[in-house]
Amino acid sequence: MTQTQTKTHAYKADIFCQDESRVDWHSKALWTLREKRDRAAKQLPEWEQLRTLGSQIKLHTLSNLGQYLETFEANCLANGIQVHWAKDATEHNQIAYDILSRHKVKKLVKSKSMLTEECHMNPYLEQRGIEVIDTDLGERIIQLAKQPPSHIVVPAIHMKKEEVGELFHEKINTQAGASDPTYLTRAARAHLREQFLSADAAMTGVNMAVADQGAVIVCTNEGNADMGANLPGVQIHSMGIDKLVPDMDSAAVILRTLARNATGQPITTYSSIYKAPKSGGEMHVIIVDNGRSDMLQDNILAESLKCIRCGGCLNTCPVYRRSGGFSYNYTIPGPIGIAVGASDDDSNSIPWACTLCGSCSYVCPTKVPLDKIIARHRRLKAEQGQLPYGKRHYMPLVGKLMANETALNCSMSIARTSLKILPHSLLKPFAGAWGKYRELPAGADSSFEAWFKRNREQK
Repeated sequence: MTQTQTKTHAYKADIFCQDESRVDWHSKALWTLREKRDRAAKQLPEWEQLRTLGSQIKLHTLSNLGQYLETFEANCLANGIQVHWAKDATEHNQIAYDILSRHKVKKLVKSKSMLTEECHMNPYLEQRGIEVIDTDLGERIIQLAKQPPSHIVVPAIHMKKEEVGELFHEKINTQAGASDPTYLTRAARAHLREQFLSADAAMTGVNMAVADQGAVIVCTNEGNADMGANLPGVQIHSMGIDKLVPDMDSAAVILRTLARNATGQPITTYSSIYKAPKSGGEMHVIIVDNGRSDMLQDNILAESLKCIRCGGCLNTCPVYRRSGGFSYNYTIPGPIGIAVGASDDDSNSIPWACTLCGSCSYVCPTKVPLDKIIARHRRLKAEQGQLPYGKRHYMPLVGKLMANETALNCSMSIARTSLKILPHSLLKPFAGAWGKYRELPAGADSSFEAWFKRNREQK
């Protein structure tokens, strides 16, 4: 058995599943977002055309990435923006620190950046004496709770309002026992206003970088990116190389689908375009690779870079909804987290945190074939001899069984008979983790093959 450094997805999911009421509430909350997404999509007769166009725009950009990166850099420089290149997380963090230390920054306000989570930037800067304040309400909640995000759009979705009330009482002195969302939101707004006014610099993520404009677009619902970027003299925007789009027409297509697919909104409340430093200030853009070029070498994995980080695939995923975001061994959870993070998973388990139902691919606004990418990761793990412990031993046997028609039919017949005559309490241990939280099905009277021959084959 290979010694892994991290626990498997199944192990972590089992911890989350011990609180059944939280699991049910978590699944329902995310399915509500999925339903809002469906209603918002149906309001646009051209929705499927937008998905196709979004996919084509992203594929075209990725196919000509070198050219668009050079164009973007040239136009940024012409606009007075300072551009930095980082091959990995270490270089990104060093560049950010160099900029901040040069300006003697002691407090940084940050907004909407999963990339900085991917680079583990907060602890890096804090170890060097720079306080980092996340300003999105959900991100501030989990920062105060000393937790990573469990969702890329609603990072504190795993916490109940009562838990947030207790946290705020402890950290920002709200009333004990208060859990009213309006009261807590207003308290957070006052708390964050103090942070904005006392910050020395601001950093945001980037939803899109527009090549022919030399500009970046940042989308928020709270206006926190704008509060941060416009108050201090130094603003920094961190982006992956996959965030590029050719022009504003391309950006408009993505903007029409981003919020609809995330939360069911027609568009995010604030879609801000930053094209030049403010008067007397500095604007920096850090362009990060961190493994993305490697993904481009594989035709199937490369399509994961079409993702616009709407989170729609998480909301619809039956595994994510019932196993929680902390069960994935990557900063980004859910189907897209598997697609972009499976290569770094020491436990080699997250490609199997998926039913391959294809619901994620069905809702994706840029048609990322997530189920095919996840299946590709499984194949790669098998070819590299990195199958999880159990699967490494029993999957070859399952393969031989399913390849032998006689053996398969006999075993299925035994299973159907056992389900009919034996107590399910006796059989459930053989169902493993799958059966732990489920009732076993009733045994069918015959196989599908026999039923088909009786009812369809002669017609």
